[in-house]
Amino acid sequence: MITSPAWHHRIGHQRDWVWRGWKTRYTYLRAVDGESSAPLILLHGFGASIGHWRQNLPELGQHHTVYALDMLGFGASEKVSAPYGVEFWVEQVYDFWRTFVRQPVVLVGNSIGSLICLAAAAAHPDMVCGVVMLNLPDSSVLENPAWVSRSLSLLNPISKPALSTVKWLLTLPPIFNLVFWLVRQPAVLRAWAKQAYATPTAITDELIEIFSSPAYERGAARTLRAMVNGKTRSGVSYAAKDVLPYLQIPMLLFWGLKDKMVPPKLARLFLKYNPNLKLIEIEDAGHCPHDEHPERVNREILTWLEMVKHRNFT
Repeated sequence: MITSPAWHHRIGHQRDWVWRGWKTRYTYLRAVDGESSAPLILLHGFGASIGHWRQNLPELGQHHTVYALDMLGFGASEKVSAPYGVEFWVEQVYDFWRTFVRQPVVLVGNSIGSLICLAAAAAHPDMVCGVVMLNLPDSSVLENPAWVSRSLSLLNPISKPALSTVKWLLTLPPIFNLVFWLVRQPAVLRAWAKQAYATPTAITDELIEIFSSPAYERGAARTLRAMVNGKTRSGVSYAAKDVLPYLQIPMLLFWGLKDKMVPPKLARLFLKYNPNLKLIEIEDAGHCPHDEHPERVNREILTWLEMVKHRNFT
């Protein structure tokens, strides 16, 4: 039972913005204590939306002007067939920044949102003066033994066609639409949330509503199918192993140590690639620490921002 105010009333001033002819949703909160600090742009994870930041926006907005954006295809943004992928969403974030912000920002992202943060910082250094990432799903930093790499290279010519065939079969509209109908059911989403969250009490009716409502909008199945079939367009690598060594901005990485989706052992591997990266591990959190332990995450973000403000943001 939801006893707190509806999440729509806790995430600021929601607005629609037309990007490349598509309706997208964003929200913002103006800083209560002035404009001396860098603004923040919050980027949700796969299947989430601006509502996933409902426990972070009010607190962060006390000290910083904060924006949160529904990536095209998610949340209340339009459900369309488009060339989805990290590069595509980076373009959306950059155009949003040029339209509404036009000063260096700190990007804050969870899961795939943190991938977008990292790629945006590399592609548009004029936009980004800091990055906060929560459970970054990037395996490029794994240190595989030589024999594993050789085995994978030998298997690739065999496995790639087989995997492509399976993907083609599963994304045939009749099969895909049935699977989509099943996975959007609240009971299924609740079971998925139990894998993503380490804190059972955080899996509320409100959370399930945030995840499930967009999946019932017109075009939602077609949109997810386009995402599954998405491909990298430019050939530029935004893998953490390639990007991190060249970033000269302060970066903060959170990791829930009970994450069942992305191995916690990855967290410390990222530190080897950039001395400007600070790691905060949260013992009793899974893949979404900002929603499981918002007080801790909000406090750590604000403390970190204050520490680096005078050195990097002015």
